[in-house]
Amino acid sequence: MTTQTYEAVFQNGAFRPVRPVSPALCEGQQVRIVVEVEETKSVLDLAGEVYAALSGEEIEEVEQIALDRRDFFAPPTPFHLEAV
Repeated sequence: MTTQTYEAVFQNGAFRPVRPVSPALCEGQQVRIVVEVEETKSVLDLAGEVYAALSGEEIEEVEQIALDRRDFFAPPTPFHLEAV
């Protein structure tokens, strides 16, 4: 038994190779597939990773900026066009 590893996407009820299969398999050839599902991280997990490299002081600063909503909802600054 020869072992090859291929990346595939499960789509429309079938596994579709990401790249061409080499050496090519014969049409109808039986194979054994072992599925290893890549873990996907939630948005919350990804957001938590942002804090991992920050010091406590930096985290506090980021949270204070986020809580100070004036920067997010400030009225627009006037915009003036000059005639040329």
